[in-house]
Amino acid sequence: MNKTIQEIEDEIIEEFSIFDEWMDKYEYIIELGKNLPAMDEKLKTDDRKVSGCQSQVWLNTNFENGKVVYEADSDAIITKGLVGLLVRVLSNRKPEDIVNAKLEFIDKIGMKEHLSPNRANGLVSMIKHMKENAKQLIMNNE
Repeated sequence: MNKTIQEIEDEIIEEFSIFDEWMDKYEYIIELGKNLPAMDEKLKTDDRKVSGCQSQVWLNTNFENGKVVYEADSDAIITKGLVGLLVRVLSNRKPEDIVNAKLEFIDKIGMKEHLSPNRANGLVSMIKHMKENAKQLIMNNE
């Protein structure tokens, strides 16, 4: 059975609770970035680039069987890990679920206060981009 967005968020919160130090959490985010499936170079186009990120982030959105499927990549390893977390939570969901997702795990694992302002802004931009794409799919399929 597919897990809900909330169940995946809870899993992530639990994974991060293992680490006491923020350096260990960064290491884990870097690991997640390394494990993110490679994105086809042909998809790394300007129209797939997320604006508002200091590093380059590409996000590909597909609509398959009524669900949104995301692929992402970044040229910065921590950013790649962050976008990987978002893909894990939001991919293979109905567009409405993505638009309504609260993504509370970000605050619960202490992400916002431990990221540099530029990375925090980039994270907000990635979320906005993913939700905008989902909104667009809702409008296109009404």
